[in-house]
Amino acid sequence: MTFVAPGASHAASADATFTPPPSPPVWRWLSSRIATLCLAEIQKIRHDRTELITRAIQPALWLLIFGETFDRLHAIPTGHIDYLDFLTPGILAQSGMFVAVFYGIQVIWERDAGVLAKLLVTPTPRAALVTGKAFAASIRAFSQVIVILVLARILGVHFTANPLRLIAAALAVVLGSAFFATLSLTIAGLAMTRERLMGIGQAITMPLFFASNALYPVALMPPWIRAFSVINPLSYEVNALRNLLLGTSGNLLVDFGVLVFALALGVTVAAAILPRLVR
Repeated sequence: MTFVAPGASHAASADATFTPPPSPPVWRWLSSRIATLCLAEIQKIRHDRTELITRAIQPALWLLIFGETFDRLHAIPTGHIDYLDFLTPGILAQSGMFVAVFYGIQVIWERDAGVLAKLLVTPTPRAALVTGKAFAASIRAFSQVIVILVLARILGVHFTANPLRLIAAALAVVLGSAFFATLSLTIAGLAMTRERLMGIGQAITMPLFFASNALYPVALMPPWIRAFSVINPLSYEVNALRNLLLGTSGNLLVDFGVLVFALALGVTVAAAILPRLVR
């Protein structure tokens, strides 16, 4: 029984007995903030669709020129798979990486506009903020991947039509692109300026690309490059895409495990370094 002091109103009594509603679960709270950042990125893409076309030019040229030429030369042994088919998953992964690895430029722009400082003082944990931005970057990358898939089909590339495998392939692209976005955010926190980030990004993209199995089998690499490809997340993304789209042999559990671990590590490091941008 609630005691009501003499002269107190019934409203005061109601306030005294009011119990605030239970807070939502942590996972739902974090998911809502990540989804909000992803939706904001989708809105940006809708307002600037020309960027998707311009960014798709380079990977399209890889398929049209490099892929078609080496498919005719038969210079790279790929077993029973045509080289253009072999190359397509590698170009899909490369396309997502190239978009994501320069995503930090947008974060530096947000720093200059004062947006990043406002985001960092909200109750949203830094890890959730970084995760949201990473998946937002992967959405931008995935929208470009669709263009590459359509072009590959026009060129006669044979890949699966199984919807479950296509969804799993999309997940591999999203996880890989999200990891490279966290790498870009980490570089942004260290470089502090757009010019430095551009320079570092350009310096690491080609080594990551060529020291992976995107263009040629690992067996053809020199031993020191082969050793680097083992720790290169892009190689595991390409392995997963070839397995899912082309039906090649592989271990999807290992491939997705490495991508998830790399993303978790990238989020942890980027969340620790990103606040340096606003100091």
